[in-house]
Amino acid sequence: MNTAAFRKNHPTKWLTVTAMLMAMNVALSSFGVPVPGGHLYLNAIVIDTLAAFAVGGIGAFIGDALFYPAPMFVSLVTHGLQAVVISLLANRKGGKHSVNALIGVVLGALIMVIGYTLGRAFIYSTPEYALLKLPF
Repeated sequence: MNTAAFRKNHPTKWLTVTAMLMAMNVALSSFGVPVPGGHLYLNAIVIDTLAAFAVGGIGAFIGDALFYPAPMFVSLVTHGLQAVVISLLANRKGGKHSVNALIGVVLGALIMVIGYTLGRAFIYSTPEYALLKLPF
């Protein structure tokens, strides 16, 4: 299904699905599928880029604002960009969907690691602390 067409043809359903996924992201900000360095959310694979940014970026921002506010702006930018890249690649025309999604997830992971490393260095004013947390 073309997700941009879904947003245009069914705006109420699109808004409802996006809001539900964002609420789940906020609720799961305190727990989730544990992976090294954070949590795993794969909803950007099945939604369009605007919804992916809202769910990934704004959802992570609100979740951090409620549970751990120090990196909330880092989460907004990092997870927003990560979700957009994953969504763009996963929903790209041509090629195999699963291969595109896998490439998107790998690039998204790189964006998350680099974004949080730079964000921690900025927030805590010590690049050493950011490098110390890098393996985690």
